[in-house]
Amino acid sequence: MKKLTSAEEDIMQILWKLNKGFIKDILEQIPDPKPPYTTVLSVIRVLEKKEFVSHTQFGNTYEYYPLIAKEDYAGEHFNHFLSGYFNNSFPKMAAFFARENNLTMGELEEIMRLTQQELNQSNTENNG
Repeated sequence: MKKLTSAEEDIMQILWKLNKGFIKDILEQIPDPKPPYTTVLSVIRVLEKKEFVSHTQFGNTYEYYPLIAKEDYAGEHFNHFLSGYFNNSFPKMAAFFARENNLTMGELEEIMRLTQQELNQSNTENNG
């Protein structure tokens, strides 16, 4: 899967949030100062060429929607991040973020609780 530029990723974040939308809908979600309509349209067209986005035509207008799920994109690029910066060691990465963000014991316990919840759910789905 191709890596997105910062501008492309910003637009994808909006489309993932909206599920679908016209350029005007996307522009409404961008904080000020907003880029020109044509800039957003150009980014959308690049995303279509990269096969991240498609559209449905309504007369002269187009409604855009993501072809790639946010979780799929995040998962693939997270794995590259983990291997590139932490030698595929999730514990090293977790320790780094705990240190860099001055996490409290309560926050670390919450991370462990959420992780256990995800693992339990994943096991239930795989075994059910």
